[in-house]
Parts: sequence; structure tokens; C-alpha cells
Amino acid sequence: MKLKNLLLTLGLGTTLALAACGGSDDSSSSDSSSTKEESTMNDDSSKTETAVDAEKIFANNCASCHGNNLEGNVGPNLTKVGSKYSSEEIQEIIKNGKGQMPAGILKEDEEIVAVADWLADKK
Repeated sequence: MKLKNLLLTLGLGTTLALAACGGSDDSSSSDSSSTKEESTMNDDSSKTETAVDAEKIFANNCASCHGNNLEGNVGPNLTKVGSKYSSEEIQEIIKNGKGQMPAGILKEDEEIVAVADWLADKK
């Protein structure tokens, strides 16, 4: 009986942890400016560039598993992930998942590249 309760608790905990790692499209569909911010105008003032805030994207989609300070939680520590993986390798992990990390947490290529570049600088 004790083993059965332990397995039930472990299964429930794992389910909750994996659910917490999943991103939600609700915030992006209601306000797309939550992950993007407008930067300064170009010299010719005819176009504006949109910058993606990688730290904000990470905080909204990844920190629940990897920690607010990249220290790791359910997911691994990412404080020095750039010394192990290149930006391209990190992009592949974000797109396809790895280990317990599910694929597709970030769906926009622009966001994936921004977060991967930001993490690749962590050495």
C-alpha cells in the first residue's frame, strides 16, 4: 500500500512538473506586444525594427522549469549552457525538445533564435 501511494504521488508530481514547463498561447494571442517591443526608428525614419526580448520570453515560457536565474529546477541549470551548446544546437533543442523537455514550447522562429542566441552567450 505504501509503495502504491508513493508511485501515485510520484506520477502526479511528474505530471504537474511537465505541465508547468508547457507554454501557453493565450498571452501571445491576446497581446502580441508582450514578447516584442518596438525599438528606435532607423536613420531614414521610414521603417521601424521590432526587437524580441529574449529574457522576457524565457521568463514567461522557460523559467518555471529552468529557474528565474537559469539555476535549474525541474529542468537543467542553464547558467553556462553556451559553453556546451552553440546557438544553433540550442535552437534545435528548443524546437525538438530533449530528455524531459517537450518540443514546441516556443513556436515563433524569431523567438526561438532570440532565446537561443541569449542562452548561447551564457558561458
